[in-house]
Amino acid sequence: MTWAVSFTKSARKQLSKLSPADRNRVLKFLNERVVGHPDPRELANRLQGKSVELWRFRVGDLRLIVQISGGLMTVVVIEIGHRREIYR
Repeated sequence: MTWAVSFTKSARKQLSKLSPADRNRVLKFLNERVVGHPDPRELANRLQGKSVELWRFRVGDLRLIVQISGGLMTVVVIEIGHRREIYR
């Protein structure tokens, strides 16, 4: 079972602004850890106080805010940023 990973327009823009090393680290994490995992929720933490069910992946000092749809087996990356800025 593989999961499909997609990016929102803003997340794709944030990804392009990362350094090449950070960009590769994020893409490697998504392709190697998330896509082949039976349930990516086990790798993530649920965000508190949001009306929509959002999850957080931690990749070094970067945070990926995602929405996970179990029925469609998709992970939509909504936002990517440094841990000091992502929750503001």
